[in-house]
Amino acid sequence: MAKVTFLGHAAVLLEGRETTLVIDPFLTGNPVATVGPEALQADLVVLTHAHGDHWGDTLALAGKGATVVSTYEIAVYAEKHGAQAFAMNIGGRYAFPGGWLKFYPAWHSSSFPDGTYGGMPMGVVVELDGKKIYHAGDTALFSDMRLIGEEGLDLALLPIGDTFTMGPDDALTALELLKPKKVVPIHYNTFPVIEQDGEAFVARARTLGVEGAALKPGEAIEV
Repeated sequence: MAKVTFLGHAAVLLEGRETTLVIDPFLTGNPVATVGPEALQADLVVLTHAHGDHWGDTLALAGKGATVVSTYEIAVYAEKHGAQAFAMNIGGRYAFPGGWLKFYPAWHSSSFPDGTYGGMPMGVVVELDGKKIYHAGDTALFSDMRLIGEEGLDLALLPIGDTFTMGPDDALTALELLKPKKVVPIHYNTFPVIEQDGEAFVARARTLGVEGAALKPGEAIEV
């Protein structure tokens, strides 16, 4: 059993018996976040891309002992800023106590707030205590999501905010390709330009046979 806590925007905390991961830890400056980096302790910080609303508090968490796992470009950038990092790329798999993670493509862009190139954007499948969780990162809908679904997903974390990522309609099509057991919408309602109705999305997902939860920041589910 793995515990998944939504931290707001695209930030998610994954807790297993042996390893704790934070994905895209944008907390400081996040208008909907209920905790800051001082409240978290993680073994790994996993980044889908370099934009400021995903890179966020990476260095603060790394300063508390977390290893940054992401693209080669992000890992090198993190190391230059004093963090311990492990460089990867799309298609690569990283093993950790109690599980593994594997990066997949995402259709988006990736650069740091200072303009440094962050490598290709990615989504990630995390297997934690036998459960497979897909964090899509920031992405448009693309047909190869069907291949990601062949991993056998217990949970999909999908952006629904529109403007910068998929909106709700495309995210529903993504569910048809991914075929997860459960879905949690992310990357919405942080700013006015990505306002969406998470409960309405979850209700529509149920018509496809996918259970879901529109979690508020700080709320958690178990998978």
